[in-house]
Amino acid sequence: MRSSNPVFSRRGFSRDNGYAGFNAQPQAGGPAVATQGNPYAPGNPYAGQQAPTNPYAANPYGQQDLQGAPPQAPVTTGRMTMDDVVMRTATTLGVLVVTAALAWALLPVDDANISKSYGIAIGAGLVAMVLGFVQAFKRKASPPLILAYAALEGVFLGVVSSVVDNRIASGAAMQAVLGTMAVFLAVLVAYKAGWIRVNRRFYGFVMAAALGFVLLMAVNLLFSVFGGGDGLGFRSGGLGIMFGIIGVLLGACFLALDFKQVEDGIAYGAPREEAWLAAFGLTMTLVWIYLEFLRLIAILQGND
Repeated sequence: MRSSNPVFSRRGFSRDNGYAGFNAQPQAGGPAVATQGNPYAPGNPYAGQQAPTNPYAANPYGQQDLQGAPPQAPVTTGRMTMDDVVMRTATTLGVLVVTAALAWALLPVDDANISKSYGIAIGAGLVAMVLGFVQAFKRKASPPLILAYAALEGVFLGVVSSVVDNRIASGAAMQAVLGTMAVFLAVLVAYKAGWIRVNRRFYGFVMAAALGFVLLMAVNLLFSVFGGGDGLGFRSGGLGIMFGIIGVLLGACFLALDFKQVEDGIAYGAPREEAWLAAFGLTMTLVWIYLEFLRLIAILQGND
């Protein structure tokens, strides 16, 4: 399983060259059988390729449906379930929220202490980023590593939220939290209702848009570091508002990809420890959305 975050995306449940078995049905019992009676096969350049196989076919939990549908086996010990994903995600987010609250309370952002608090926050954020990369490139989930990432990310978010809330836009942190929750619930409802169809084309579009977004933000950061001010202006004024909205929309797309990967993991009979990777990906996506909301609210209230 891989994260939908454009920085950390690396592997999917299907473990083939595609993305989580898009345009192919999960096969819980082993290699997919050949398609029958496909009228488009003569013109399909991929018709001769073997369909992706289930990476967890060797486990005893999944049984293949006669029509190749995702397995609907009862929950058994060792297999990832939705409850596992919910509990691991709640644990990870709980650690993040606790450390964020402690950082808000214990690291003041008044004129006398803001430099020290900023330094601690930036240090915590950099270490969290390194831990995130380490986990992303590990073959298995490491709960201590994921929880350490969440704790340090919480310190960073706590200080940044305190600065914005106390010095730029009063109430911005709570508004950003409510906005993040609203986006999460809206995407979840839209995904379950089938209004969002996550396929290979959707994945390619989101990853291309995210890559362009991250590159533009990196260029803007370089110009701001070496040229002063806000660089190219992508994080202030009208452009800042536009890019803030784009960032929130990208975060919503990441959530849809996360939901698809969780759904595929359960269908494939992924081992229970994979739930930690689902929690890791969801946490990163929610942090992305929260930061974009926080930045957008700061710009909007700062222009009043």
